[in-house]
Amino acid sequence: MKTGVNLMLWTGSFSRKDIPLIEKVRKIGFDSVELPLFNLSAVDVRSTKKALADSGLGVTACSVIPAGMSLISTNASKRKAAMDHMLATLDISKELGVEAIAGPLYSPVGELVGRARNEAEWKNAVKSLRKLADRAEELDIRLAVEPINRFETYFLNICEDAVRLCKEVSSSHLGILYDTFHANIEEKDPVAALKKCGKYLFHVHTCENDRGIPGTGHVPWDATMKTLKSMGYKGYCTIESFVPAIKELAAAAAIWRPLAKDGDDLARSGLKYLRKHISSNGRCGCRRR
Repeated sequence: MKTGVNLMLWTGSFSRKDIPLIEKVRKIGFDSVELPLFNLSAVDVRSTKKALADSGLGVTACSVIPAGMSLISTNASKRKAAMDHMLATLDISKELGVEAIAGPLYSPVGELVGRARNEAEWKNAVKSLRKLADRAEELDIRLAVEPINRFETYFLNICEDAVRLCKEVSSSHLGILYDTFHANIEEKDPVAALKKCGKYLFHVHTCENDRGIPGTGHVPWDATMKTLKSMGYKGYCTIESFVPAIKELAAAAAIWRPLAKDGDDLARSGLKYLRKHISSNGRCGCRRR
């Protein structure tokens, strides 16, 4: 297993001005960087690609479906808009050398309709994600769909349903993003839910039950790391958290109090904790610096 950090600790959406953050991540000691690719037009592909190559870091990306579009919608124009957005995200990710795109890749975060998902929405998700996965396979990029908590989506909340979705899409390039924060809210047994992901586990987001520094709350880290090892997981354990200073993310994720001194503190402290637990629960694949 290797470590990573999402740049949302320092920026609301990756753009040219955020390129120096890649070197910051390398200096802190992570093995990979995760780019929040939300506003694609703001990404300087050439300069970013060079910075990534110079850093030697692994690269993943996170993405969301923008408001007003959705892969699960019964409105064909909204589905098309979402599909076009995700196909463009795949194309730019290929240029940047991204290994996997992770996130709730089905409908906008925070879109709630006052009911559970219906069969039409499920069928639209399967059909849309199958098309996306076909393109992802052509580009050799893996898609990791994230079940998130009930306050942020009504469509996909638990790993069991994410596994069912992956089975119905039936693509080698569609899997699951397991997030310790969301699992803490929705799963009766987060570790058992992780095991259920099986071969579909593509990516892991690590933060505490309050979205804070790993190790400062009640997420079962020992059992989680032992389970990842037993599953043969060799991917990234990527810290994804937020700080009040990034106002648009703090508002979206309801971060009303500091979870660390700042993004740097959360990253350094979280990395130290994760490295300790990865090493103590099996041979660590992290590069030594």
